[in-house]
Amino acid sequence: MTHQLPVLPYAYNALEPYIDAKTMEVHHSKHHQAYVDNLNKALAGTAFENTPLKEVLSSISTQHLAVRNNGGGHYNHSFFWNLLQPGGAKEPGAALAKAIDDSFGSLETFKKQFADAATGRFGSGWAWLVLTDNKKLEITSTANQDNPLMDIAALKGTPILALDVWEHAYYLHYQNRRADYITAFWNVVNWDVADKNFQQKGF
Repeated sequence: MTHQLPVLPYAYNALEPYIDAKTMEVHHSKHHQAYVDNLNKALAGTAFENTPLKEVLSSISTQHLAVRNNGGGHYNHSFFWNLLQPGGAKEPGAALAKAIDDSFGSLETFKKQFADAATGRFGSGWAWLVLTDNKKLEITSTANQDNPLMDIAALKGTPILALDVWEHAYYLHYQNRRADYITAFWNVVNWDVADKNFQQKGF
């Protein structure tokens, strides 16, 4: 199995003014491509060369660090791009909205707690909304390119929503203003995709 860079389902400028075209181009065609290339190199000739990526991630503690970093980078970005599709629903669907209310009290409280997780992640990493094995929605953050599918994750679960808070995701436009980038994120979330992730327990 040769991992490949996914084609974005929208143009690089489709998320403007919230995420600029140059950031999207560099983020997708340079950073994500590098994760794909390095993952293929790390897996070449190993017993996991033809193993589905999610299965590799589920036993990441047994893998070389290059697989952890680049496999996580490939999965995380593939997941993230789909959540940013423009033109989707601006609010979660009924089932996900109820689950959010049940877990956090309200959508606004959820957004604040999610933003806190994204802001509070020191250095590079991700913020996540996950569905745990006990069918509860929880917020977590991971360092670098780790994610909640990995067996080393502090909180394991099925990703529903994610936000990349590596500087390369926002620095060209927002510089050091991570909080502004996080606020802008809510303008480009496609809740249709989050609903699908929730209903299908992940992609």
